[in-house]
Amino acid sequence: MLQKIDHWIDQTLIDFKEERQSCARFTEKFSEYYTEEFLSKSYFVVVDNIPKPRFPELYQAGLGDFVDMEVAGITYKDTYFIKTPFAADISLHFHELVHVHQWSLLGAETFIKRYISEIQTYGYNDAPLETMAYSLQAKFIDNYAPTDVLSYVQNHL
Repeated sequence: MLQKIDHWIDQTLIDFKEERQSCARFTEKFSEYYTEEFLSKSYFVVVDNIPKPRFPELYQAGLGDFVDMEVAGITYKDTYFIKTPFAADISLHFHELVHVHQWSLLGAETFIKRYISEIQTYGYNDAPLETMAYSLQAKFIDNYAPTDVLSYVQNHL
């Protein structure tokens, strides 16, 4: 199933390649948190509907609630997707960039396996990969985010 999800992600990224926008546009806004190099290698796509794999195997694995859950954004590898009404929410971009770095550090197969395991074990709201992103997002909103988010994520995975 992991390979099937990974292939679906790769195809989705190809399908949206023309709509991708570089996160380098956030260099000034995020200069205290993310490096320019990291932002220039990260992308986002504004969409009306968040693309998600809807494989029967995911429902059979008990992930139906997650697959069907309405979300404002989702990250696949170096690219995240944001629903149109949330495109200007800079804190959501911050949150999704945490996931971009998690993907980068863990690699696709490990990230997918870990994310699924965490959702199954803890549920979405308490999944450690999500709680890390939400915690950093909240600190960003309150101006308390660590200055080097990339190192923080690496040290806390």
